[in-house]
Amino acid sequence: MTAPDSTASVVRLDVPGDREVTHRDVAANGARFHIAEMGDGPLVLLLHGFPQFWWTWRQQLPALADAGFRAVAMDLRGVGGSDRTPRGYDPANLALDVTGVIRSLGEPDAALVGHDLGGYLAWTAAVMRPKLVRRLAVASMPHPRRWRAAMLADVRQSARSSHIWSFQRPWLPERRLTADDAALVGRMIRDWSGPQLPDDEAVEVYRRAMSIPSTAHCSIEPYRWMVRSLARPDGIQFNRRMKLPVRVPTLHLHGSLDPVMRTRSAAGSGEYVEAPYRWRLFDGLGHFPHEEDPVAFSTELINWLKDPEPDR
Repeated sequence: MTAPDSTASVVRLDVPGDREVTHRDVAANGARFHIAEMGDGPLVLLLHGFPQFWWTWRQQLPALADAGFRAVAMDLRGVGGSDRTPRGYDPANLALDVTGVIRSLGEPDAALVGHDLGGYLAWTAAVMRPKLVRRLAVASMPHPRRWRAAMLADVRQSARSSHIWSFQRPWLPERRLTADDAALVGRMIRDWSGPQLPDDEAVEVYRRAMSIPSTAHCSIEPYRWMVRSLARPDGIQFNRRMKLPVRVPTLHLHGSLDPVMRTRSAAGSGEYVEAPYRWRLFDGLGHFPHEEDPVAFSTELINWLKDPEPDR
């Protein structure tokens, strides 16, 4: 596998079916963010997780556009085509990136859809800037307070999150992520998936994206903050702030075979939602339900987005 010749050639990709997707940069919260968008209508903003970038939503973008939405997938700070800043990787600031992009797109609000780390930030944004979040959909990630409790008190969850603990070392994790053309990224994606494994082409795309200079370091920084702040004043303050309830309709999606995040860890997040909350467990899927079974995932998401009165 050859090294990427430029960031644009690695990141600004097409979506399946040769559908037209618009790539551009927007300014928000003191940085520049790459977005990919399709369709017109109410805004649905898609937030990727680790170790991926916007392209993880390649199946959902056209599905949402066909359903009458303005679908936008953004690269988080430090990833894909977005700015790699020296700091700003705590969840509060990353959530302000997200809400800042909503404003930069000229929209009054958005339905946020987040996976993994993107889900963590979606939960956070819904608490910090509730007027900008119309609805919330989260996949493969519990509410931040549930995540914290599971990491500290659940030995099984802590073991499944061994990669996060390993990220706490300086520099070595970055070297491991990028060694052999980011081979570890490929192993993570395959190991974390259910029986529906990603094809070699998709894995190579993610490996190339992680090989862009500084991406590995920026991708790890949010997890360093999440662990190192557990006993620090800023982390305690953030955890206290997240006691505020989510007051928008929430869809919580999870794969029954997720080897990274236990179902037990994710379930129960509804206690922090004072609005209609719907839990959906996908049988036989792993950590990437939106990629492993994109039709089932997109159908569930779109039906919920179009439901005028989603119930519990």
